[in-house]
Amino acid sequence: MTTNPAPKKPAAAKEESADILTETPTDVATHTAPAASPTAGKVTVTLAHHHTLDGASYPPGAQIQVTPDTAHSLRMQGYATHG
Repeated sequence: MTTNPAPKKPAAAKEESADILTETPTDVATHTAPAASPTAGKVTVTLAHHHTLDGASYPPGAQIQVTPDTAHSLRMQGYATHG
């Protein structure tokens, strides 16, 4: 049974690959995002039924602001309408 020897890289290729690994980016931009407001990304829904959310009770017809995911869940369960 014969085995194939691993291919050998030429010396120039070894030096080039070492240069690639040691290069550092010099033009990396830094960006600081502004602080989000407490209502950023929130949507308003109107409750169709009594609902308790985070320990607070809301009667039917109350308008509350929740995250889009929570709003979607409330709508799918029939607890809220687009508000």
